[in-house]
Amino acid sequence: MNKGIEDIGKEDVVWSYLSTVVLIGAGVILLPFILNKMPAETVGIWNIFTVIIMLVNILDFGFSPSFARNVSYIFSGAKSLQKEGVEQVHDGEVDYGLLKGALTAMRQFYRWIALACFVLLATAGTAYFAYVLKKYTGDRTDAMVAWLLLIAINCYNLYTLYYDALLLGKGYIKRNQQIIIIAQCTYLAIAIGLIYAGMGLSAIVSAQLIATVVRRVLAYRTFFTSEMRACLKDVEAHDAKAIFSVIYPNAVKVGLTQLGAFAITKSSVLIGSVFLSLEAVACYGITLQVMDVMTRCATVPYRSFIPKLAQARAENDKEQLRRYYKISAASVLGTYILGGLVWIGFGDIALTLIHSKTSFVPLTMLIAMLVFHYFEDNHAMSAGFIMADNKIPFFIPSLVSGAATLVLLFIFLGPLEWGMWGLILAGGIAQAAYQNWKWPAMVIQELWGNNRE
Repeated sequence: MNKGIEDIGKEDVVWSYLSTVVLIGAGVILLPFILNKMPAETVGIWNIFTVIIMLVNILDFGFSPSFARNVSYIFSGAKSLQKEGVEQVHDGEVDYGLLKGALTAMRQFYRWIALACFVLLATAGTAYFAYVLKKYTGDRTDAMVAWLLLIAINCYNLYTLYYDALLLGKGYIKRNQQIIIIAQCTYLAIAIGLIYAGMGLSAIVSAQLIATVVRRVLAYRTFFTSEMRACLKDVEAHDAKAIFSVIYPNAVKVGLTQLGAFAITKSSVLIGSVFLSLEAVACYGITLQVMDVMTRCATVPYRSFIPKLAQARAENDKEQLRRYYKISAASVLGTYILGGLVWIGFGDIALTLIHSKTSFVPLTMLIAMLVFHYFEDNHAMSAGFIMADNKIPFFIPSLVSGAATLVLLFIFLGPLEWGMWGLILAGGIAQAAYQNWKWPAMVIQELWGNNRE
C-alpha cells in the first residue's frame, strides 16, 4: 500500500503565510496587554524566560530537520537510509518497518534530550532563577510557579518535538500550519483572559503550556490516523540504533551550522551592547527584528517545499527541483524588493504613528542591511536544496564564517570604532567572502549546468 508524501500546492503556501502572520501577530497583540498590566520587573523576567526557551531549543542540535528529511525519504519509497546521499527509489512503496524503526529512534532520542533538559533547568536553571528573584520585588510565589511551568513546557516540548518532523516529512504542510494557528489563537485567548483576571507571570506561561499541549495533541491525531496505526502495528521495526547511527552524523553537522548561523546573525547584538550605547543597540535591534520578519515571509515557499525536495532528490527529479528553486528564489528576491521599498518609504512614518521612542537605522545602513540579508536568505535557501540530498558540505564554512564575524565585530567596534556600521558589515563581509555565492552557484550548476533554461 503506497501512502507517500502528500501533494503540496498553493493552498499549503497560503496557509504557511497565514501561520507566519499569526505567529508574528500573536506577539504584537499580546505585548500591549503585558506592558499595560505588568510592571517592568515582570516584563524583564519574561524576557529572561524567552531567552531560556531559545537556548533550550538548541538542545535539539539539528536533529529535527534531519529526522524530517529522512521521514520524507521513507514516504518517498526508500528502503534504507544513507549517511550521505539518497537511495534512488523505484516502486515508491512505503517501508513501514523502516518508518517504525525511525519512530523508535526519534522517541528514544527525544526522551533523553527531555531528561537532560529537566536536569539542567531543575538544577543550574533553578539556582540561576533563584538568584534573579533576590532582586525581584514583585510576587515571588507567582514567579516561581511560572518557572516550574516553564520547566514543564520545555521538557514536554522537547519530548514530543518529533511530531513536527513527522508532519513535515509526510508533507502535511497545510494541516501543520492550521495546527499552529489554532495553538497560537488558544495561547492569545487564554493569556489575555488570565492577565485580565489578575494573574501575573504565570498567566503567560500557563497559556503557553496549554497551547503547546493543544498543538501536540492535534499533531498526534493528524499523523497517527487509524490507517497509519494499522500499517505500523503488525510490521517488524528496523533496528532503531542502526537508523540513528545513520542519521546523527549529518544532524550534528546541521547543529554546528546552526551554531555558526547564530554567531553570524545574533552575536552582533550581544557584542554591540559592550561597545555601543543602549540607544544604538536598540536602534539596530529593532531593525534586525523587522528583518527577521522579512526572512520568515521570504522563505515561506521554500519551507513549504521541504518534504517535496527530499522526495524529488530520492526520485532524482531534476525538473521538479528546478521548479521549486525558481519559485523559492523568486520569493526571496521579490520579498526583499517589495518589502524593502515599503520599509524605506513608510517605516519611519509607522514608528511615528505609534509614538515609538526608538527609530530604525539611517537610510544608508538600512539599504546595506537589506542587501546583506537578501544574500544571506538566498544562500541559506540554496543550502537547503543541497541538504535535501542528505549532504552537508557547508557546516565547516558556516563555523568559519561565524568565527570570522566575531573577529570582525571586535575589530570594527574596538580599534576602528565604526559603531553601527561595524555591526552591519562584520557578518555581511564574512558571508560575502564565500557562502553568499558558493551555495547558490553549486545548486544552479547542478540543476542547470550547461543546459540552463
